[in-house]
Amino acid sequence: MKRGKKYKEVSKLVEATKLYDVNEAIDLLGKTATAKFDETVEAHIRLGVDSRHADQQVRGAVVLPHGTGKKVRVLAIAKGEKAEEAEKAGADYVGAEELIAKIQKENWFEFDVVVATPDMMGLIGRIGRVLGPKGLMPNPKAGTVAMDIAKAVTDIKAGKIEYRLDKTNIVHVPVGKVSFGSEKLNENFQTLMSALIKAKPQASKGQYLKSVVLSNTMGPGIKINPSKLAE
Repeated sequence: MKRGKKYKEVSKLVEATKLYDVNEAIDLLGKTATAKFDETVEAHIRLGVDSRHADQQVRGAVVLPHGTGKKVRVLAIAKGEKAEEAEKAGADYVGAEELIAKIQKENWFEFDVVVATPDMMGLIGRIGRVLGPKGLMPNPKAGTVAMDIAKAVTDIKAGKIEYRLDKTNIVHVPVGKVSFGSEKLNENFQTLMSALIKAKPQASKGQYLKSVVLSNTMGPGIKINPSKLAE
């Protein structure tokens, strides 16, 4: 992959083999952000689990204290009182059959998260094949299937993120924007790591946090010492 001049310049600030402590890594994120837009900060965490086994899955959600800095568009699938609650809580789109049909017929995806009440899951099953690959399928573990749909919407708007393993046992999640500054980014990151450590499956043996990398949108990855995070 060909890298630009700016990337090569900022890469000199980061030692490729060094394991940084969190504060040092977060400070470096600000120095390696050179884009004209507010870059997103992402965490990439490789876990010592095997996602092929059901008892070693790691999936859940956590509300970041300072949010992600991104406006999240919420689609709520609900009826009656629950639809009204979702609307009052700030859902961008609320409905049932008509919105399912819109997704099916018009390939409509102008939303980032789908929440639903449990009784709507049969209806949502009709579009599971298109929601699943996009990571949009509501799930009780992520708090996106709930009777208290107002809380589900409020939490997402407040900065709730979902974490889950990819096929290589890595969790990729945003933890804020470069403009947040070191303190807020640190608090968001520590909140995420606490949630991941609590989510450690009992079946996981050996080192749980294999590697932890922070990066901004256009900059190099900065490796963090995982042993210090597990203390």
